[in-house]
Amino acid sequence: MSLASTLQAATPWFEQGQQALQQRLAQRPLELPAKNVILFLGDGMSLATVNAARIYEGQLRGENGEENLLSFEKFLYSGLVKTYNTNAMVPDSAGTMSAIMTGVKTGAGILSMSELARYGDCASGADQALPSLLTYAESLGKRTGIVTTTRITHATPAAAYAHSVSREWEDDGELPEQAKVEGCKDIALQLLEYSRGNGIEVLLGGGRRHFLPESENDPEYPDKKGERKDGRNLLLEWMKRHPKGEFVWDKRQFEALSAKSTHVLGLFEPSHMAYEAEKLIRNPNEPSLSEMTAKAIQLLQNRKDGFFLIVEGGRIDHAHHAGSASMALLETIEFAKAVQTAKDLTAGHDTLIVVTADHGHTLQFSGYARRGNPILGKVESIEAHALEGKQEVLKDLHGLPYTVLNYMNGPGFGMVQDEPYLERKRPDLSTIDTTEIGRRQESLIPLGSETHSGEDVPVYAYGPWAHLFTGVHEQNALYHYMRHAMSYQPPKR
Repeated sequence: MSLASTLQAATPWFEQGQQALQQRLAQRPLELPAKNVILFLGDGMSLATVNAARIYEGQLRGENGEENLLSFEKFLYSGLVKTYNTNAMVPDSAGTMSAIMTGVKTGAGILSMSELARYGDCASGADQALPSLLTYAESLGKRTGIVTTTRITHATPAAAYAHSVSREWEDDGELPEQAKVEGCKDIALQLLEYSRGNGIEVLLGGGRRHFLPESENDPEYPDKKGERKDGRNLLLEWMKRHPKGEFVWDKRQFEALSAKSTHVLGLFEPSHMAYEAEKLIRNPNEPSLSEMTAKAIQLLQNRKDGFFLIVEGGRIDHAHHAGSASMALLETIEFAKAVQTAKDLTAGHDTLIVVTADHGHTLQFSGYARRGNPILGKVESIEAHALEGKQEVLKDLHGLPYTVLNYMNGPGFGMVQDEPYLERKRPDLSTIDTTEIGRRQESLIPLGSETHSGEDVPVYAYGPWAHLFTGVHEQNALYHYMRHAMSYQPPKR
């Protein structure tokens, strides 16, 4: 053995690489029917988000962070997904989730209709509805469920059951009069009327306001009312349709759910559910994403034909739009916890777990940060830390420090609130605690809300047919892989 190879073999990095090699050499594609399929969708979970959340999770445990892996990053099959819509380089959630749900790309803002449908034009959507993967699962006799931290009528979950030329039409009050005349239905009503197979057995998320009339108070917040203008209480109508089902709206009711319930509807907020960051300062009366995931699996799994479950970490996206990396990373860490929960509660030989995102965001790493640099902190010098053990903060050409994470655009431009917006300059962060939860990262371009990005997003897979998800994929191809996995029948010998 040469001196060089001896030195190599003596390092933990070399041993780690050898272990990774052996793990992959031992891996064999699992070509069996996927009795169960669980699709995890991290809304806005870009590669930079995954990377930063990985580091943050490790640092919260007192580690450097870079060596950490989120639960789904341990899956041996992964790839990249091209997210563009038929009319947009930088996509939206409606068009992207529709591609995943129907196997066909479509336009931005459109829910599970072909690209011939025009945004906001009800008549253009006639005969353009496309059946979703959830509907296909129902046709196979599988139980189905949707779990989300957003409104259950929001774009991502809605693409699984609704067909609409506008993601904004969450209740009838948002439907234009012309659309009503032409026969279009709001998304909440479509959810109520969804009747494929046995209907969707488990629905957990937020969005009570779209199911209640504007004359009725919210059950949790008496000062808030519903937003439906047709006078219909869709929650009561849902209960009449499912007499053996249960409607719950708080954590106590959620925890008391019976496994014998044929259908469950849990709506825990009038709008979106609470951020993970909010739970650090108050105790919202609602379950976490991982708790909802566990409950959904427990309710769905006792059936010979299996189940199809969609789980969305929807507030990753909202935190990014607000320009707050810390809040987005906490959402991503909880999302990863939900994935681990699902893996622990299911069997690897008959359950395909797919983890992906609908689109990215403009979050970026900046500067040459040292290893173990606080991910929400200011960039610290590699050389000073290595040679002298000092934490020397690097400066820009104006002598001002800058943070590891920043956005290409968004509300963090300038961040000096008493100056006119367009006259703001880079702030002096020298005395500011940039690791404070909820603080906005700086942005390059001033916008009221940070935007999506157009780069590829990751996909990770575990279980039967997971090997199909390696490589670079058009987003609509994910539908075809999951459909194949859930419908595959081995050849008779």
